[in-house]
Amino acid sequence: MSASFGATRTRDGVSFRLWAPAAKRVDLMLDPPRVMQRDADGWYGLECPGLQAGARYKFRIDDEIDVPDPASAFQPEDVFGPSEVIDHASFDWRARDWRGRPWHETVLIETHVGTFTPQGTYGAMVDKLDHLVATGITALELMPLADFAGARGWGYDGVLWYAPDSAYGRPDDLKRLVDEAHLRGLMVFLDVVYNHFGPEGNYLGRYAPQFFTEAHTPWGSAIDYRVPEVRAFAVENALHWLREYRFDGLRLDAANHILSVPGEQSMLHDLSVAAGELAAATGRHIHLVLENGDNRASLLDPGEEPPRGKYRGQWNDDYHHAWHVMLTKEAAGYYGDYHHAQHRDLVRALASGFVYQGEISAFWGNKPRGEPSGQLPPTTFVNFLQNHDQIGNRPLGDRLESLASSAQIEAALAITLLTPMIPMLFMGEEWGTRSPFPYFCDFHGDLAHAVRRGRHQEYAWAYAKYGDDVPDPLDPDTQRSAVLDWDSRSTAEEARLSLVRRLLQLRHKEIVPRLNGARFGEAASSEDGSLTAHWRMGDGTTLHLIANLSDQHIAAPDESPGTPIWGGAASGRLPPWSVVWRLGG
Repeated sequence: MSASFGATRTRDGVSFRLWAPAAKRVDLMLDPPRVMQRDADGWYGLECPGLQAGARYKFRIDDEIDVPDPASAFQPEDVFGPSEVIDHASFDWRARDWRGRPWHETVLIETHVGTFTPQGTYGAMVDKLDHLVATGITALELMPLADFAGARGWGYDGVLWYAPDSAYGRPDDLKRLVDEAHLRGLMVFLDVVYNHFGPEGNYLGRYAPQFFTEAHTPWGSAIDYRVPEVRAFAVENALHWLREYRFDGLRLDAANHILSVPGEQSMLHDLSVAAGELAAATGRHIHLVLENGDNRASLLDPGEEPPRGKYRGQWNDDYHHAWHVMLTKEAAGYYGDYHHAQHRDLVRALASGFVYQGEISAFWGNKPRGEPSGQLPPTTFVNFLQNHDQIGNRPLGDRLESLASSAQIEAALAITLLTPMIPMLFMGEEWGTRSPFPYFCDFHGDLAHAVRRGRHQEYAWAYAKYGDDVPDPLDPDTQRSAVLDWDSRSTAEEARLSLVRRLLQLRHKEIVPRLNGARFGEAASSEDGSLTAHWRMGDGTTLHLIANLSDQHIAAPDESPGTPIWGGAASGRLPPWSVVWRLGG
């Protein structure tokens, strides 16, 4: 399948295509420059026989401005430099027989390439893959890689969606990371952003203003997916990552800010269908996951194999928020929606997925939020206690380790890692690292000043309380503070890692083989801190949870049937923050 956008290797050279309907003339800036030919739909094209991979080029628009290819495969000199022709077919894949893993086997760890290791490269990540396998992780998720301005950033300000950022290495380095992961049985997921372009280095408005609408997202102009070329740009980008880099799945950021027209087929549907066609043609497992604040259960179906319009699962922010408020007592911002009934909210998440299934949400404008989700399989929901957003959008970027006791966190982990939902950790969480993950970026000039000003306004209380301890997102030391320290783990951290490994070993032995066909059951809590829940598993057994989520000893609830597989009550009493799992009838 040939791409509609960008530079494509042909049998005897390179074909260039640019959609620039607002441009009167486009020149391909090679040596020498060459005039591109326009068709009636605003496409400019040119065949260049004899041109090889490695050639660098730009597009000159109306003799006024030189721009990179919006579908550039690589930007060796960042977003303002020339684009480089990449021959994707030249990489020698070693895991040629890899077809992925079924969704129910997924145990995710979210990572940021630039801070996962001191080197901050794809190559350095390879050396840590054996650690992930030994821990029980089955899926490595990378925060966005689409090229963004500067040498540092989270990746959510990408402007060249097809180009993996050069700060971490070259395209072949990323392919080697994916290949080495596959050789170890690890899936690799990529976070992609289709709701906006970053604020610096995006020239689309100059020659293709049809990309944008009058509407705005929290991060910039909304993208107009009613336009066929714009929709194709996103769908083909998803296929680019899945095909050329062999990612096993994609996580779509903030899908509720991907605008759609009621009654019309959405871009999300088209992307899922296209990914499903690729999966069917190649025999691969391809998994698509949403982050969607609207809690739209109707978009989700983990059993649709291959995807035909829906999504395997969704990050369940509700689950995180219920735990966070319970453990920290924080009530600012969106946590206010979960402050008055933390145990009840956790019970609902365990019993039917989302907490908000159509109820009024104060934070979301006193409007109904969500759709009923209890009819979905538990594996629809990706549950977590921490992720990049929930750590990094705090003023100090501090992790849960700084906010709750070890006993509380370990109880939360013992529940999260053994429920029939899909668990996710954030890098370093498996050993309880205290390394912060503050927000950081590498903008300059007015944009840098605007970022600083915006942070001061949003977190005025924090600056008043912590002063200079609030990290400056533009300071290189802020990113350096987030780098994981692999060599200085304490005895306590090694004990946490041992706990997580034992929990995940139990998950793979007792839970995963029973997940196909699992269904939600019921959950309940009481004022003394007791929590009970059960799920009907795919093999007909029932998984039972009993927990004490309080600081006091409590009487153990009536013993559930089945065999204990984790923990146990002592003489009919449950110690503080203890968790018991049983499996049986």
